[in-house]
Amino acid sequence: MLNRFARAFFTTLLTPTARFFIKCGISPDAITIVGTLGVVVGALVFYPIGQFFWGTLFITAFVFSDLIDGNMARQLGRSSNWGAYLDSTLDRFGDAAIFGGLVLYYADRGDNVLIATLALACLILGSVVSYAKARAEGLGMTANVGIAERADRLVSILVITGLVGIGNLIKDGNAIGNWVEGITLAVLAVLSFVTVLQRMLTVRTQALSAQTPPAAAARPTGESSTPRVE
Repeated sequence: MLNRFARAFFTTLLTPTARFFIKCGISPDAITIVGTLGVVVGALVFYPIGQFFWGTLFITAFVFSDLIDGNMARQLGRSSNWGAYLDSTLDRFGDAAIFGGLVLYYADRGDNVLIATLALACLILGSVVSYAKARAEGLGMTANVGIAERADRLVSILVITGLVGIGNLIKDGNAIGNWVEGITLAVLAVLSFVTVLQRMLTVRTQALSAQTPPAAAARPTGESSTPRVE
């Protein structure tokens, strides 16, 4: 949902930044790689030690590279399958690092196995959501549906984790923050699962509609479908 409504706005907003990087001779691939490294470092350095607020600020600074690199490629006329492949592949590293950082914190310092499990579920289901779409496209079909696409999941978890981080700065070990984080992760896990089902059903519909009925395929051209009585 956010992917449809917010992407155009932020793409326009970040166009001057993309233009500046081009003037500096920086390639879109470099922005993609640096952006992913920033997200991974921020998530795996700050989140496991409970620095949710500062970690979220650090991650957010690099998340927008996902829009800048594509903007640069379009301005340069270099949009290619390689760029799309690199971007999608590295996105999985960033997403895994964010939820993985939460798993590490709640499994250790946070001392909450349930929230750690929910974060792990979000990590796994998020990967399946992406795979469901990629596999469909590999088979010549589409799966651009779902109530919890990547942008929805990413914005939700970063906003909530950042707010929980502010609460933790005010009061260390905020129990309310743990509840909020846990509920958010539970909702995201359920919505991710529903998204997988939506994409599977969409692909199933396309696959079945493309099938030729076996009886029709086996029947020679011109042969009547009505049995002959002798």
